[in-house]
Amino acid sequence: MTQATTEPELTGVRNFRDLGGLPTMDGLSVRPGQLFRSGHLAHATTEDAEFLATLGLHTVFDFRNEADLSIEGPDVDLPGVRNVNIPLSDPADGKEFWRLVRTGDLAQLRELLGDGKAAARMSDSYRKMVIGKTAEHSRILHAMAEDSVPALMHCAAGKDRAGLAIAISLLAVRVEREAIEEDYLKSNAPHRRYKVQRSSTAPDAMSPEVMELLSPLFDARVEYLRAAFDAVEETWGSVDAYLAEGLRLAPETRERLRERLLAGA
Repeated sequence: MTQATTEPELTGVRNFRDLGGLPTMDGLSVRPGQLFRSGHLAHATTEDAEFLATLGLHTVFDFRNEADLSIEGPDVDLPGVRNVNIPLSDPADGKEFWRLVRTGDLAQLRELLGDGKAAARMSDSYRKMVIGKTAEHSRILHAMAEDSVPALMHCAAGKDRAGLAIAISLLAVRVEREAIEEDYLKSNAPHRRYKVQRSSTAPDAMSPEVMELLSPLFDARVEYLRAAFDAVEETWGSVDAYLAEGLRLAPETRERLRERLLAGA
């Protein structure tokens, strides 16, 4: 599957892409230039900002929390573009966990992340996000149905919180599940990945074993996204029920969303 537009080379913004071209189950496709995703915009260069300003964005949805913002800083200001901050994780959630990820020695990381614990934590976080953040995801979809497109969604790395919000948005307009997963996995490309940063001064701080222990936290693994999809099925019974009951998305609102995001709708 190819994207409908040529992907730009951005210097200070990682994991940027246009969702245009993704196919729906009823033979339509996402219209290019309407829905974008990326990592945070706090380190955007002047050239990056100039490019982003050409996209005609209405809204940037920033899913970072206070802890992220204190580390990375606010997004670059894009004239005429509304920035909406909707935190999709609690600043204190896992605070000690992430401190150990940054500073822990090999023995601590083995205990914390080894034997599948890191991947299990990631899958669990996706399940919690889809079940526990219905109000936030509802707000995002309703905003786009009303007026907030073209839109760009991002978190810190543009992988997990933005990845799930994008997936939900695409499910709402009936994009094929396989296409959603394929786009999600693009975050693993070397030029897109968030760089692992550790403040540990231990000799083995960035050793191959440490990097292997950390990799589940920084990978986009289809099992994580499928954990969220499974949680939807287990909790609401179907995607349609999740959208209608969980996200309070009325049929006419969902149709407006399709008209805004899809070519030929």
